[in-house]
Amino acid sequence: MFGYIAITVIFSVIGMIISGRLRGKFSHYSRVPLRSGMSGAEIAETMLRHYNIRDVKIVEGQGFLTDHYNPLTKTVSLSSDVFHGRSVAAAAVAAHECGHAVQHATSYSMLQFRSAMVPVVNVAAGLQQYLLLFALGAFGVASNNMLLLVTIGVFAVTTLFSIVTLPVEFDASKRALAWLDQSGVARGVEYDGAKDALWWAAMTYVAAALSALVTLLYLLMRLNND
Repeated sequence: MFGYIAITVIFSVIGMIISGRLRGKFSHYSRVPLRSGMSGAEIAETMLRHYNIRDVKIVEGQGFLTDHYNPLTKTVSLSSDVFHGRSVAAAAVAAHECGHAVQHATSYSMLQFRSAMVPVVNVAAGLQQYLLLFALGAFGVASNNMLLLVTIGVFAVTTLFSIVTLPVEFDASKRALAWLDQSGVARGVEYDGAKDALWWAAMTYVAAALSALVTLLYLLMRLNND
C-alpha cells in the first residue's frame, strides 16, 4: 500500500506544478491582446465555418479552464474568459476545442476510439479506487490474486483511456495552431504564445497518463510478488 501512496503523492505534486504553470500561462496570455481583436467565440465560429462545419453549437460555459467539445451534443463549450476574451489565450483554447470538432467531422480514428471507450471508462473509474483499497488490504481484507487481477483489469481500462487521450489532444492542438497561422488570426509572437499555452495544457494529460501507467505497473509488480 505504501508504494501506491508514494506514487499518488509524487504524481499529485507533479500535477499541481503543471496545473499551476498552466494557470500562470493562461493568465499571462490572457493579457496579450490579439491584433485581429476577435473574441474566442468569433474565432470558434470562423474556424468551424472554414471547415464547413455547420452543425456544431458554440456555447458559453461556466468555470475556469473548463472548455471542452462534446461529440454527443456537437457542442463547443467555452468558459467565459475564452468566450468573451480577445487574447492569445482565448484564441488558443477556442481553436483547440474546435480542433476536436474537426476531428469529429473528419472521423479521426483516435477520437472515435476514445469516445467508444467512455461508457466503460465511466464504470471503471467509479470502481477502481474501491477495488484498489480492497485488493491491497487497506480495509483489513486479505488481498488475493483474483481480486488483484480484477483491479488490474479495471486500471488497464482507465490507463488505456489516458494514453489514447494523448494523440487526441496533441492532434487537436496541431490542427488549432495550423489554422491560427494559416488564417492569420495568430502569427508571430501571438502564434508562439498560443503554442506555448497549448503545450502546457497538453502536459496535464501527459502527467495523468504517466500516473495511470506507473500505477498499473505497480499493481502488476504486486501480482508477480504475491
